[in-house]
Parts: sequence; C-alpha cells; structure tokens
Amino acid sequence: MPKAIGYAARSATTPLTTFHFDRRALRPEDVQIDILYCGVCHSDLHQTRNDWKGTMYPCCPGHEIVGRVSKTGPAVRKFREGDRVAVGCLVDSCLACDQCRKGEEQLCRNRSTGTYNGKDRITGETTYGGYSDIIVVREEFVLRIPDALDIKRAAPLLCAGITTYSPLKKWNVGPGSRVGVAGLGGLGHMAVKLAVGLGADVTVITGSPAKEADAKALGAQKVLITTDKDALRAATSSFDVIIDTVPVAHPVTPYLHLLDIDGTLVIVGAIDQLPPFHTGLLLGQRRRVTGSPIGGIAETQEMLDFCAAKNILPDCEMIDIQEINHAYERMEKSDVKYRFVIDMASLGKEAKAA
Repeated sequence: MPKAIGYAARSATTPLTTFHFDRRALRPEDVQIDILYCGVCHSDLHQTRNDWKGTMYPCCPGHEIVGRVSKTGPAVRKFREGDRVAVGCLVDSCLACDQCRKGEEQLCRNRSTGTYNGKDRITGETTYGGYSDIIVVREEFVLRIPDALDIKRAAPLLCAGITTYSPLKKWNVGPGSRVGVAGLGGLGHMAVKLAVGLGADVTVITGSPAKEADAKALGAQKVLITTDKDALRAATSSFDVIIDTVPVAHPVTPYLHLLDIDGTLVIVGAIDQLPPFHTGLLLGQRRRVTGSPIGGIAETQEMLDFCAAKNILPDCEMIDIQEINHAYERMEKSDVKYRFVIDMASLGKEAKAA
C-alpha cells in the first residue's frame, strides 16, 4: 500500500499535526494522484472540530484537490501518468441508482463516499483527504484540469466553485437574469464571478458598506447594503435568484422581500437553523426557498471547462501546510480574500524533519 504523509486532527480540541498513514493499494479502476495543491474549505474547520458531530479521528481534511496522475490501475482508460487532474468532495458512489445514472452522484440513494471522513465502500475504512501528498481515487470520480486553468488557483473550484455553479445552472441563470449574492466570502465571491460569467446582472447583498469596492472588483454590477432600509424597499421584488452563502444563522425574511414572482432563494451554507419567517412571503409571490449541495461529476467537469473558457478563477492566498492552524483562526475571523490554498510541496519540510 502507498505510504502517505499529511496533516490531521486527532480530536475536536487539538490542532492539526503531521500524520503518517497508508493509502489503499490500487484497484483495477483506481487512479493514484500526487497532490500539488489543496484548497481550505470552511467545512474542513467544522469537521475537524466536530461541529456537525460524527467526525472520525484522526481526521485528515481536504476536498479541493489538484495534482498529477502518478499511477493507474489496469482498467483505467481516461487518464494516464502526468495528466493534470482534480478531486472534489466525492470519491465514490454506488453508480447504479437512479441519481447516479443521471449524473447526480452527490445525491446517491445509497450514499456517496466523501473524500474525507467517509467510509470506503469496499473495506469500510475511513477516507482521508487532500491535506496529504498522495490520494487514490476511483477513475469515475477524477476530473480533468483544462490546460487554460492556472493549477495553483484551481483547487477551490472543486467545492466553492461547483457549490455555486450548480444552483446557478439549476435555476437557469443566464443573460438577463437578475441575481443577488448574499455574503462575500469563499462561496460568495465565486457565485459573483460565475453569475457574471453566465451573463447575469449581479448584485452583492451585504451588511458591510466596506465590501462595495471588492464586490465591484469581482464583477458585480451593483451592491445592496442591508442596513440601508430605503435601498431595501426600492429593491423589493427585483431578483430572480438569490444565492445565500452566509455560513451562520441569519434571518432570510429580508431576502424573501427582494425576490420577484417565482423567485428562488438558494441556501448553500450549512447552518444549524434559520430564524422563522412568515409563509405569506412565499405564498403571495409564489417564491421558493431551497437548498443546493455540490453538483455531480459531469456538472463539475462542465464547471471546470466553463471557468477555463471564461478565465474564471478564485482569489487565493497560498500557504504552507505548517500554517494550517493559523489559517483556520484567520478563516473564523473572515480574514482571507477569499480562499486559502495549501502548496503541498511544503510537506517536504516534514520529510526532511523526519
């Protein structure tokens, strides 16, 4: 079995530290990848601290992975050594249920396998993620990185990118669509870039006037400040879709007033609960409140190709793996624009120290 090194949390209260472990031996349909870069997602922080319960320790996070193929199993047909590839939030599913057959592996009836903190479908072993030097993944869950994408900045597309691209496509956003983006963090800044790329008229909805310049630099045509009551009233019924990326509990009533008839509020943040709202806000204008996870593998590849064609990339700050605990502290304070990416070459420092 391939020997791997990474960083993992041993409990909910301990920092991430060096972690030596075995990857599984290659099965016929497997691809082994040398990890070059891994994005840091807010869910990594939640999982390592067991905020959602059910974390299995040691927990080696990371589901925004880019790298190069180093080995392939004998049944692999789509990839060969040296290919630029990516892995997102999933590494397996049943591939047989109705959802898998239509390319919605993230909605697998028999539960998809998470890139980390999941259970291998064959052995039941815990899966470990991209804060490591290598990973072994079933071919069907490996994505191709287009040559036009900067591989150093592509990693956050594998979660932040697809999480916002999928609902934009589901709700038919395109030229003429009026899109609001609530929140301007890792997810929000990608929602702005992708909606602009799709041709929509995009407004960032924020409580912070200081974010106006950043929002417009990202491509938003307008900024709506939620503390400006007159501006909110003037914007009533002016959006077709609002992508709500706010990652903490917050009232959605103000957003519902902003939706036009048949408008949709899409919640993409994982939140324990939302404050109650009056259903008349839905009934009177036939508005919808819905949620959206990541997309399937085909849609994720479509998103990567779209970003390559439109030159859409996340704004990233590169860090060494040894800085990960400090990065988590900064992420809690929203002190990053807009996504941390780990240069996994920094793991070489661990090997030298050993």
